[in-house]
Amino acid sequence: MKITVVAVGRLRKSPELSLIDDYLDRFNKAGRSFGLGPAQIIEVEDKKNLGMEAEAALIERALPTGAVLVTLDERGEVISSPDFAQKLAGWRDGARDVAFVIGGADGIAPALRARADYSISFGKMVWPHMLVRVMLSEQIYRAGQIIAGTPYHRV
Repeated sequence: MKITVVAVGRLRKSPELSLIDDYLDRFNKAGRSFGLGPAQIIEVEDKKNLGMEAEAALIERALPTGAVLVTLDERGEVISSPDFAQKLAGWRDGARDVAFVIGGADGIAPALRARADYSISFGKMVWPHMLVRVMLSEQIYRAGQIIAGTPYHRV
Protein backbone atom coordinates (compact mmCIF):
# COMPACT_ATOMS: atom_id res chain seq x y z
CA MET A 1 0.00 0.00 0.00
CA LYS A 2 1.52 3.27 -1.12
CA ILE A 3 1.00 6.35 1.01
CA THR A 4 1.14 9.78 -0.58
CA VAL A 5 1.00 13.04 1.34
CA VAL A 6 0.00 15.91 -0.94
CA ALA A 7 0.83 19.21 0.74
CA VAL A 8 0.48 22.81 -0.33
CA GLY A 9 3.73 24.75 -0.08
CA ARG A 10 7.40 23.92 -0.32
CA LEU A 11 9.60 22.93 2.59
CA ARG A 12 13.16 24.08 2.23
CA LYS A 13 16.00 22.73 4.35
CA SER A 14 14.68 22.95 7.87
CA PRO A 15 14.37 21.01 11.11
CA GLU A 16 10.84 20.03 10.02
CA LEU A 17 12.13 18.55 6.76
CA SER A 18 14.76 16.55 8.66
CA LEU A 19 12.09 15.11 10.96
CA ILE A 20 9.75 14.25 8.08
CA ASP A 21 12.55 12.54 6.15
CA ASP A 22 13.55 10.58 9.24
CA TYR A 23 10.04 9.34 10.07
CA LEU A 24 9.15 8.43 6.50
CA ASP A 25 12.50 6.70 5.92
CA ARG A 26 11.99 4.65 9.08
CA PHE A 27 8.42 3.84 8.02
CA ASN A 28 9.52 2.81 4.53
CA LYS A 29 12.21 0.46 5.90
CA ALA A 30 10.03 -1.12 8.58
CA GLY A 31 6.73 -1.23 6.70
CA ARG A 32 7.72 -3.35 3.71
CA SER A 33 7.31 -6.68 5.47
CA PHE A 34 3.79 -5.66 6.57
CA GLY A 35 2.64 -4.45 3.15
CA LEU A 36 3.00 -0.80 4.13
CA GLY A 37 4.74 1.83 2.07
CA PRO A 38 6.44 3.39 0.46
CA ALA A 39 5.34 6.77 1.78
CA GLN A 40 6.17 9.97 -0.05
CA ILE A 41 5.37 13.66 0.04
CA ILE A 42 4.33 15.57 -3.07
CA GLU A 43 4.43 19.34 -2.70
CA VAL A 44 2.26 21.63 -4.80
CA GLU A 45 2.51 25.40 -4.88
CA ASP A 46 0.07 28.07 -6.02
CA LYS A 47 2.74 30.53 -7.14
CA LYS A 48 0.16 33.09 -8.25
CA ASN A 49 -1.69 33.06 -4.90
CA LEU A 50 -5.04 32.39 -6.56
CA GLY A 51 -6.44 30.73 -3.44
CA MET A 52 -8.06 27.46 -2.36
CA GLU A 53 -9.63 26.59 -5.71
CA ALA A 54 -6.30 26.91 -7.53
CA GLU A 55 -4.63 24.85 -4.80
CA ALA A 56 -7.38 22.24 -5.11
CA ALA A 57 -6.69 21.91 -8.85
CA LEU A 58 -2.99 21.36 -8.16
CA ILE A 59 -3.81 18.83 -5.43
CA GLU A 60 -6.23 16.96 -7.73
CA ARG A 61 -3.50 16.56 -10.37
CA ALA A 62 -1.09 15.17 -7.76
CA LEU A 63 -3.51 12.60 -6.28
CA PRO A 64 -2.82 8.97 -7.18
CA THR A 65 -5.66 7.36 -9.13
CA GLY A 66 -7.95 5.23 -6.99
CA ALA A 67 -6.36 6.14 -3.66
CA VAL A 68 -8.41 6.61 -0.50
CA LEU A 69 -8.59 10.39 -0.05
CA VAL A 70 -7.98 11.55 3.53
CA THR A 71 -7.98 15.25 4.36
CA LEU A 72 -6.34 16.83 7.37
CA ASP A 73 -8.89 19.36 8.47
CA GLU A 74 -9.93 20.99 11.74
CA ARG A 75 -13.47 19.69 11.12
CA GLY A 76 -12.20 16.11 10.80
CA GLU A 77 -12.44 13.29 13.31
CA VAL A 78 -10.06 13.29 16.27
CA ILE A 79 -8.84 9.70 16.63
CA SER A 80 -6.24 7.86 18.68
CA SER A 81 -3.00 6.49 17.27
CA PRO A 82 -4.22 2.86 17.57
CA ASP A 83 -7.43 3.81 15.72
CA PHE A 84 -5.34 5.49 13.02
CA ALA A 85 -3.23 2.32 12.72
CA GLN A 86 -6.40 0.26 12.41
CA LYS A 87 -7.64 2.53 9.59
CA LEU A 88 -4.33 2.18 7.72
CA ALA A 89 -4.39 -1.60 8.15
CA GLY A 90 -7.97 -1.70 6.83
CA TRP A 91 -7.07 0.31 3.74
CA ARG A 92 -4.03 -1.92 3.19
CA ASP A 93 -6.17 -5.05 3.54
CA GLY A 94 -8.65 -3.57 1.09
CA ALA A 95 -5.77 -3.24 -1.40
CA ARG A 96 -6.08 0.53 -1.59
CA ASP A 97 -3.41 3.18 -1.65
CA VAL A 98 -3.94 6.23 0.57
CA ALA A 99 -3.49 9.93 -0.17
CA PHE A 100 -3.44 12.43 2.69
CA VAL A 101 -4.10 16.07 1.78
CA ILE A 102 -2.76 19.03 3.75
CA GLY A 103 -4.18 22.30 2.42
CA GLY A 104 -2.71 25.76 2.38
CA ALA A 105 -3.15 28.63 4.83
CA ASP A 106 -6.86 28.96 4.02
CA GLY A 107 -7.54 25.23 4.26
CA ILE A 108 -8.91 22.84 1.65
CA ALA A 109 -11.46 23.93 -0.95
CA PRO A 110 -14.98 22.80 0.01
CA ALA A 111 -15.50 20.70 -3.15
CA LEU A 112 -12.27 18.76 -2.55
CA ARG A 113 -13.08 18.42 1.15
CA ALA A 114 -16.49 16.98 0.23
CA ARG A 115 -14.82 14.34 -1.98
CA ALA A 116 -12.77 12.97 0.92
CA ASP A 117 -13.32 9.40 2.01
CA TYR A 118 -12.22 10.36 5.51
CA SER A 119 -11.09 13.47 7.38
CA ILE A 120 -8.74 13.67 10.35
CA SER A 121 -8.13 16.49 12.81
CA PHE A 122 -5.12 16.82 15.09
CA GLY A 123 -7.34 18.55 17.65
CA LYS A 124 -9.26 21.78 18.01
CA MET A 125 -6.15 23.91 17.78
CA VAL A 126 -4.94 25.06 14.39
CA TRP A 127 -1.39 23.92 13.61
CA PRO A 128 1.13 25.43 11.18
CA HIS A 129 1.07 23.42 7.97
CA MET A 130 4.75 22.52 8.22
CA LEU A 131 4.22 21.05 11.69
CA VAL A 132 1.18 19.12 10.47
CA ARG A 133 3.48 17.41 7.97
CA VAL A 134 5.82 16.40 10.79
CA MET A 135 2.95 15.21 12.99
CA LEU A 136 1.38 13.20 10.16
CA SER A 137 4.73 11.64 9.24
CA GLU A 138 5.27 10.58 12.84
CA GLN A 139 1.74 9.16 13.09
CA ILE A 140 2.25 7.19 9.86
CA TYR A 141 5.46 5.75 11.32
CA ARG A 142 3.75 5.09 14.67
CA ALA A 143 0.86 3.33 12.92
CA GLY A 144 3.34 1.07 11.15
CA GLN A 145 4.96 0.25 14.48
CA ILE A 146 1.58 -0.49 16.08
CA ILE A 147 0.68 -2.78 13.18
CA ALA A 148 4.06 -4.51 13.51
CA GLY A 149 3.52 -4.99 17.25
CA THR A 150 6.68 -3.17 18.34
CA PRO A 151 6.95 -1.36 21.69
CA TYR A 152 7.35 2.08 20.02
CA HIS A 153 3.77 2.99 20.94
CA ARG A 154 3.28 2.69 24.67
CA VAL A 155 -0.21 2.72 26.07
